Amino acid sequence: MKPLLKPSRASGDAADPSGAARGGSSVVLGAALLGFFLISLDALIVTVALPDMGRSLGGGMSGLQWVVDGYTLIFAALMLSAGALSDRIGARQAYGGGLVLFGLASTACGLAPGLGVLVAARLVQGGAAAVMMPASLALVRQGYPDQAKRARAIAIWTVGGAVAVAAGPVCGGALAASVGWRWIFFVNLPAGLLGLALLTRVPASPRLPARLDMAGQMTAVVAMGALTYGVIEGGADGFGRPPVVGSLLVAVAAAAAFLAAQAKGSHPMLPLPLFRSRVVAVSLVVGFMLNAAYYGGVFVFSLYLQQQRGLSALHAGLMFIPMTALVAVVNLASAKLAGLFGPRVPMVAGQLLGTAGLLTLLAVGDHTNAWVVAALMVPVGLGGALTVPALTAQLLDSVPADRAGTAAAVLNTGRQVGGAIAVAVFGALLAGADTFLAGMRWSMLIAAAGLVLTAGATLTLPRHGHRVPQA
Repeated sequence: MKPLLKPSRASGDAADPSGAARGGSSVVLGAALLGFFLISLDALIVTVALPDMGRSLGGGMSGLQWVVDGYTLIFAALMLSAGALSDRIGARQAYGGGLVLFGLASTACGLAPGLGVLVAARLVQGGAAAVMMPASLALVRQGYPDQAKRARAIAIWTVGGAVAVAAGPVCGGALAASVGWRWIFFVNLPAGLLGLALLTRVPASPRLPARLDMAGQMTAVVAMGALTYGVIEGGADGFGRPPVVGSLLVAVAAAAAFLAAQAKGSHPMLPLPLFRSRVVAVSLVVGFMLNAAYYGGVFVFSLYLQQQRGLSALHAGLMFIPMTALVAVVNLASAKLAGLFGPRVPMVAGQLLGTAGLLTLLAVGDHTNAWVVAALMVPVGLGGALTVPALTAQLLDSVPADRAGTAAAVLNTGRQVGGAIAVAVFGALLAGADTFLAGMRWSMLIAAAGLVLTAGATLTLPRHGHRVPQA
């Protein structure tokens, strides 16, 4: 389930090829790959260690949800404008600054004396990741001016994210069981230092004119933060409490202000004409539901395996290996199927495969063999891996070339929001249900129903997406 993002501007193309050569293309790719690996790893590495964090720092279900969502929420909220920031100050400069901030935030996470400090540091981590993501890919473009070589480099870059997502639960479980959960964050430091060392051999990136949509950015952060807070706290203490009701009302008002800013602003971060295309609109909801099912499922079953079944963090992490091991292979199969039959076939097949996996997980009980649970999770991971490459290709084929970066950023943002909302909603169901298993089954049913609906929407798409009209 790797994130897919293309640059919002051809900043790499504008770079001096000779300068890129002096820095060494492999060095550029190595530096960019390390950052993308860290960004993707930290989205999931904490999930298996959540029970250990709770025992060490205190806090109930809502606090643990914020450890996951604090990172994902800010990452998603800042994603759309981070590309413009990277262009404005230069990709190398933005990437280096983001890498330093990510390392400092990781240190704060590892040293956190309480859950509040940990969540605050995770918010900073997410902001740093949002800056690093588009800058890392812009660096790849800068280092590979030749289109064919650049395509291969980008393929390697995306594999780094896929490997990180697959390794996240396993690494988190292994570290928590062996040296303690704090090392989940400390391991970021040597990788970050190596990335900075490589970055010193990369030439400075050009600075391009780019305007930031501050009104849109601020209202987006408020809307997403208030919605997530309302869902998490409502699930923990009830949705009728004044702080929860107020938070949800703030989310609605901020969302309306965001849409108004995008409609009237001269440089909106989310051009609304994109959504005139059915392909763009459907792609966004499909991406949302895919991450909701995947990240929400990992969150729920990490808690199930440890809190309900008594597995250690290491053993719980190992249970996710079957689900993630074949992701890269299925990604390639998706591309081949899309080439033979069009993108709709792997998209629909992947969503239905994921739905089947979620429905079979309803049979999981208090005494189901752990390896049976691991096997039942496999279709969920493979369904997403089958869908995402075809989904991304369908989306990018439907928009003009100068909007490809924006469209990809919108898709990636929607997917991250889907993961954050799923953790909030599923955590609320777990906290509010009579039993853990009841909350788990409601979570799987909701995810399955969502994938069925988005699979049906996918069937309405044309074989090849219609291009979005120019604004």
